[in-house]
Amino acid sequence: MQGMTMAKIEIFIPVSHFETLRETLRAAGAGAFGYYDSTLSYSPVKGCWRPLPGANPYDGEIGALCVADEYKVEVCCAVDAINRTVESVRAMHPYEEPVINVIPLISL
Repeated sequence: MQGMTMAKIEIFIPVSHFETLRETLRAAGAGAFGYYDSTLSYSPVKGCWRPLPGANPYDGEIGALCVADEYKVEVCCAVDAINRTVESVRAMHPYEEPVINVIPLISL
């Protein structure tokens, strides 16, 4: 896609793991703009899930609906750093199935 050099990555994570995530993103090069690094935004959200048989949940019990406080973290990332950023986030994330959304951004 012409003009696509950046993407936005959305990550849902327990509040307790935010600082580690922020350092992981910085080390991977996400959130770097000109003379700045570590640029991101985050907001409190409620996460909801139900672990199914065979799951190994970080939080919650098999078959029970769970609700917990999380942060939704949004960070911009150069296209050439997306794979290493997502791999780094998966490696540090406590969830068995972390929610990581990569959204292309078009420069006009």
